[in-house]
This record gives sequence, structure tokens and C-alpha cells, in this order.
Amino acid sequence: MKYLIFCMLILAGVMIAGCTITQVPPATSAPPTSAPTPAPVTTTAVTVAPHPSFSLGDRYLEDPGGYQLLTENDTVVKEFRVDSTAWGIYFKIIPLNDNLQYCWFTLEVTNKDNLNQSETFGYGGNQSYDLEQWIPMYKDGPYRLTLTGNNVKVYLTAAKRLP
Repeated sequence: MKYLIFCMLILAGVMIAGCTITQVPPATSAPPTSAPTPAPVTTTAVTVAPHPSFSLGDRYLEDPGGYQLLTENDTVVKEFRVDSTAWGIYFKIIPLNDNLQYCWFTLEVTNKDNLNQSETFGYGGNQSYDLEQWIPMYKDGPYRLTLTGNNVKVYLTAAKRLP
């Protein structure tokens, strides 16, 4: 008896809630339609310039302890003479701040024989964010490297490139 009353209460609750049992008509088979043909997809090849990689030989400049550039005013200047047209610069950056927007480094390479012609490389800011960079160089003569930066430690090597 309790069971019957319980079932009637559930049925009444369903009816009050507005739920009704409806039958779903059987599905009719629609005439087959052809699948739309997809539009042609055009792909563009993206070419990424490979980063130069080479081995270094006899060193013109190397400081195994690296250079710490802690404030925007920190500057290190190194001068040396290159006796080969196949030489290169390698540097590795270690950011000293967790917020990388405050870490940057600029390397100005000046050929003193060629009217002080300069090229600038670096890390962060408007430069590359690669922590290691290999830069091939192609002219001999006296050079000046000017390092500036903020919140970075830089390991820098200038040496002959090996074939």
C-alpha cells in the first residue's frame, strides 16, 4: 500500500512539473543528398631561416667567467685584431630576472678599418629572443665589441670559424 502511494506521488509530481511522455515518430529516410564539395585549400610554405652554426677555432676573445650587465648603464668594451676573413661571434645569454621584459643585451660590432662601420646584434627588446646566437663574420682587421645590457650574464667568444 505504501508502495502504491509512493508511485502515485511520483507520477503526480511528474505531471505537475509539466513533463509528459511523448512518442517520437519513427525516422523517415530522407532522400540522399550529395555532400558539399570542400573549397580548395591553399597552403603557403613557411620557410624559417636556419640559425648559422659553425665550430670555433683559435680564439680572439673569450672570457670563461662571462660578463654581468646588471643595469642599463653597464657597458663592456673589448678590442682585438682579426687575421682571418672566416671568423665568427658566439654568445650565450643567461637572464638574471624572472620577468624577461627587463632582460636585454646589445652587442655592437665595429670594424675600425672600415670607417667605423657597425652592426648590432642582441637579445630581448627589439632583438632576437634566442639565448644562444652564432654570428658569422667575413672581414679581417681591428674590431671593437661594445656590450650593453640589463639583468643578463653574457658568455661571449670571438674566434676563427672552422670549416
